Amino acid sequence: MRIIFLTQVLPLPLDAGPKVRAFHVLEYLAQAGHEVHLLSFVRQGDSDESVQALRRICASVEIVPLVRSRLRDLRDGLQSLWTDMPFLVRRDQVAPMWRRIEAVARRHAFDALHADQLWMAPYGMNGLGPGLRVLDQHNAVFMVPRRMADHQRNPVARRLLRHEAGKLQAFERRTCEAFSRVVWVTEEDRRAVLPAGAAPAGHSVIPIAVDPARQPVVARANPFRVTFLGGMHWPPNMEGVEWFVRDVWPLVARAVPSSVLTLIGKGGPAGLASPGSRIEVTGYVDDPARYLAETAAFVVPLRSGAGMRVKILDAWCWGLPIVSTRVGAEGLRTGDGENILLADDAEAFAAAVVRVLQDPATARRIADGGRQSVEAYYDWRRVYRAWDRVYR
Repeated sequence: MRIIFLTQVLPLPLDAGPKVRAFHVLEYLAQAGHEVHLLSFVRQGDSDESVQALRRICASVEIVPLVRSRLRDLRDGLQSLWTDMPFLVRRDQVAPMWRRIEAVARRHAFDALHADQLWMAPYGMNGLGPGLRVLDQHNAVFMVPRRMADHQRNPVARRLLRHEAGKLQAFERRTCEAFSRVVWVTEEDRRAVLPAGAAPAGHSVIPIAVDPARQPVVARANPFRVTFLGGMHWPPNMEGVEWFVRDVWPLVARAVPSSVLTLIGKGGPAGLASPGSRIEVTGYVDDPARYLAETAAFVVPLRSGAGMRVKILDAWCWGLPIVSTRVGAEGLRTGDGENILLADDAEAFAAAVVRVLQDPATARRIADGGRQSVEAYYDWRRVYRAWDRVYR
């Protein structure tokens, strides 16, 4: 098929879950013989090298700058209060992308349109796309603000989050009805958005998958880091990190004075690290290998979010022992004490981290179990054969 593929993030480099999903789906579709034309938003910092690498996979790549500002967010937020389109979707509906899609569609006759994530779904609705329309639904998006509201202390912010969650839930249901095929990454997400009965015709579940051919990191002797890796511009990550720093880390630091908490990712505020806290905030790191080699415990302290946490798949590939909340590990084949340690309250989470730090045998067993899991269940070369049924 000739496919027009729309994505809200440039799928390279592979430094975030949505990029990992989109890139390996692109790879699979191209290898399966489809002619894929990519249209992607780009942000400041996206490199021409990444665009050129994608052109080696795709028949064509078109990019549109995504420019955000507080003033524009305020405008879109106020407008969304009086319409049925959620703010998180409205702010990504911009005229330059519409014009670029229309121009590409005039040059080619497409057999299918592929919208990657809910944010790109409106571009494939309203009669613009061809007959076959595919939505890759990375998350039950409404669950993100709904769960964040549960932990929000400010009553105004809590009310706004719940309002946005309600609008997103209704929008997601309407959107799923507009697409010929909807692909979910977890069955939990599908049931959250479409709770009644079995999956409608054309709906399927294909988990996010990665490349386990990557070798585990070579650990240095006596690793000492407790590491979080993820963009802290994403509110669920920031919320989870703040909870960990405030409620969990002091318990770990008292029990294991030699440990250091390392926070790696875009948007990490320096204010998280106070003098004497033994917290290191690195910001975005192109290659975190040095930090990973010194990591004794990889933590996923998320209390909100949806979909799958690719950071767990990555840590399994790296051969690192993981401690996570149950929300953080949602949608994955996990066994508490087998390939991960799970805990939800601060005391239990701290105890699990301390256990990994102080018990090398447990740490090795958890890490080995994770590596076996990612090899068995999350290799994109095998898992993504399921896309053949979507594009049949």
